[in-house]
Amino acid sequence: MAELETDTTAATAVVDAEPVDRRGADGVLARVRAGTGELTGALRRVAEQVLSDPEAAARATIVELAERSGTSPATITRFCRAMGFDGYADLRLGIASETGRARSAGWTVDIGREIQPGDPLERVLDQIMAADTRAMHDTATLLDLAEVERAAVAIAGAARVNIFGASGSALVGEEMQFSLHRIGVAAWAWSDVHEGLASAALLGPGDVALGISHTGQTRETIEMLAEAGSRGATTVALTGFPRSPLAELADTVLLTASQATTFRPDALSARHPQLVVLDLLYIAVAQRTHDRAHAAFRRTAQAVQGHKAAKGTTS
Repeated sequence: MAELETDTTAATAVVDAEPVDRRGADGVLARVRAGTGELTGALRRVAEQVLSDPEAAARATIVELAERSGTSPATITRFCRAMGFDGYADLRLGIASETGRARSAGWTVDIGREIQPGDPLERVLDQIMAADTRAMHDTATLLDLAEVERAAVAIAGAARVNIFGASGSALVGEEMQFSLHRIGVAAWAWSDVHEGLASAALLGPGDVALGISHTGQTRETIEMLAEAGSRGATTVALTGFPRSPLAELADTVLLTASQATTFRPDALSARHPQLVVLDLLYIAVAQRTHDRAHAAFRRTAQAVQGHKAAKGTTS
């Protein structure tokens, strides 16, 4: 039997964090994934144990989970409270309910299994589909639609929208910029920190700045969003970590989840959920600027119509 830890401050080495809001039993594992990066020591080990085998965690007693994670029952209790649950029984029920739905929907196929070089593409496809489906479901659970509403209202009334992101997040930002531009929203996407800071310095009240970073720790994106906020612009963060530096400086936070697979770590597996959230935000903006958006979309479509191949022709 594993030796249980002594519950001292030095031994547990946890990060003090306010309990997360719990919206029913749904999305337990998504909140654990999102919160793991903010935990250290004993609490982090509990989170990692739960995520490594949720079904086993749902069946385990509090003592068994403590043994498997190398912690103590008291630490498990603190972990439950950090996740927004009243106690261990409440946490177990939430995990069991979620894993049961996932299993019946086929979301658990190959999730957590390493993709091997010799795996057939059919198995690889099944794993990718299962992981992405789970990430989408978790994102829908985590996402606060009131925050999406606030961001949409701000963008719909903005004179200028700046979108900041680096590396892969820059690609997601460019997609959002393109969508907004097609419906007449003055939007720019910046990935170069010098150009982004210069543009952010020209923003002011009535403008909006959107920073995209899965970890919420990308220094360039944080700097650009902070500069925009210091000039009075409304700031929005799209991230997977609600207590990250990017999230903490933003007026509005849009959360996404991810489900890593082999060759697709969290930063890459977050792309599809990010695009879904931004698509929702884009449509919400279009709804609130319907007449302007409809007219702009019609004009932009007509402008490029002449560059489409006529029906029946081949290239």
